[in-house]
Amino acid sequence: MNFHNPPPEPAFNAPTTVLGMIGAFALVHAVRAFLPEQSDIDILVLFAFIPARYAGDAAMGGFPGGLGADLWTFVSYAFLHGNITHLAMNAIWFLVFASPVAWRFGTKRFLLFCGVTAVAGAVAHLVSHWGEFVPVIGASGIVSGVTAAAIRFVFGRGGPLRAFGRDLPVHHAPAAPLRVAFRDPSVLAFVIIWFALNLVFGAFGGGVAWQAHVGGFVAGLFLFPLFDPPRRRDGYLRAA
Repeated sequence: MNFHNPPPEPAFNAPTTVLGMIGAFALVHAVRAFLPEQSDIDILVLFAFIPARYAGDAAMGGFPGGLGADLWTFVSYAFLHGNITHLAMNAIWFLVFASPVAWRFGTKRFLLFCGVTAVAGAVAHLVSHWGEFVPVIGASGIVSGVTAAAIRFVFGRGGPLRAFGRDLPVHHAPAAPLRVAFRDPSVLAFVIIWFALNLVFGAFGGGVAWQAHVGGFVAGLFLFPLFDPPRRRDGYLRAA
């Protein structure tokens, strides 16, 4: 009989769902790279998020795709990227922060969460760029959302980024209510730095849809409890 303790859970482990989404981002980008320019433009018009769809004469059917595109572009824009650098940055950040969230939520909750944060990012951009014809593309809204969700538990007791080590799997690391989480200097510092960087990008990084980042982040931070399964053993029944 083997009385040895089971091997410890690896500090980092990528779920199939996360790898699959990154693969989808890469596949879409690869296909677009081989398309004629006009075909790629057609894809952008059909699947990028364009605020002008919802304002003025354009809202009366001036864009291809009709009502369907009016709805699906709130999510589909996240699967399009401007260049390989844009794709790589989103993929790496997503791999790091989405992995613990996906392990914790499970596949269905995680995919729904990604959809909700994509929509939140699009809505934030729509409100701040009403009527604008410039398309928005990229998974940054989702990436920001999973980043916000991850900080709800990765810095806490037993979390993988806790300074004194990790003693619980991400599935069981406690998720403190926000009023408690923001007393943690690590969480507070991370949030301040994240918002400061996005403000810098907004001021000096032309072409960065930073409002979409903020929309996804805020949604991920506050909607986390709706997706996080209750865990009585954590000491907190649910985060709030």
